[in-house]
Amino acid sequence: MLSATTLELAQLLWDYHHVNHTLQKSDCILVLGSHDLRVAERGAELYLAGWAPLLIFSGGLGRLTQEMWSEPEAKKFAKIALEMGVPTEAILIENQSTNTGENILFTQQLLEKEKLTPEKFIVVQKPYMERRSFATFKKHWPQKELMVTSPQISLQDYPNSEISLEEVIHIMVGDFQRIKLYPQKGFQIAQEIPPKVEEAFEMLVTLGFDSHLISR
Repeated sequence: MLSATTLELAQLLWDYHHVNHTLQKSDCILVLGSHDLRVAERGAELYLAGWAPLLIFSGGLGRLTQEMWSEPEAKKFAKIALEMGVPTEAILIENQSTNTGENILFTQQLLEKEKLTPEKFIVVQKPYMERRSFATFKKHWPQKELMVTSPQISLQDYPNSEISLEEVIHIMVGDFQRIKLYPQKGFQIAQEIPPKVEEAFEMLVTLGFDSHLISR
């Protein structure tokens, strides 16, 4: 049972990871692969609601999914979209990438191959990956207009049979550390970090939520 203090600290990180963009009609919905099938559903819902005429799924097998699935994330996600009523001709699949940087690089190559030049993107990811996705996309594709969104779900409701709340907190802590460190490595643009959020990160690390940290 997680303490009230841990839950309060985790909520601070959860809220920070959201960029709270207001969606606009776009040229393309780019769904970044992961273990969370609700991300695919969110992308399909946006397409079916008319937010963009093109739906791209990007993802091979990443750090988590290579232990869970034998089928690439993008292929699994596309099947969900088709089942929800998205037409085949509206979908493109990139199924080789293993991280967010590769999601963007390989999607660039796919669009070039298809001779498509979308300028405005809606990027869909997990709730606690919104900010990292934004920072990575803007680093590697700065000239494009971008909005980021995720499944509309609270921290309390996010855990399911595949991922516990405790594991979500471990991952959020790791993602926050990457937001801090990756700009120096050239992987992302820098993001402002409020002192309260920084403090919450440090306290969660002290409490032992460190399994997804990388060496500095």
